[in-house]
Amino acid sequence: MGSLLLTGGSPGHRFALPNSKIMLHQPSGGVQGMASDIQIQAEEIIRTRARLNLLYTHHTNQSMREIEKTMDRDTYMTADEAKSYGVVDHIILTRDGSGKKTADLSVLAKTL
Repeated sequence: MGSLLLTGGSPGHRFALPNSKIMLHQPSGGVQGMASDIQIQAEEIIRTRARLNLLYTHHTNQSMREIEKTMDRDTYMTADEAKSYGVVDHIILTRDGSGKKTADLSVLAKTL
């Protein structure tokens, strides 16, 4: 749910570093116990998933269909992908005051 906190930040103030990996996923739970307890937990997970999808739709401006597709499985995004998707607004490329660039290994990663 960390990605939801990031996505729900103030517009224009959601940042990632160049080497960030951001994962979006549906809620999960280790359900066990009696059948009635399992049913209660399953219903709660479904309600939570629907609410999360609404929140992601609101904060990313993606369609519900796109959010459902993305959230169906673990989806890992680079900082650039997260920015394109609407999870973050900016990628921090330099350190404040130092003018020194942050390490950007994306060029190397493409060769691996």
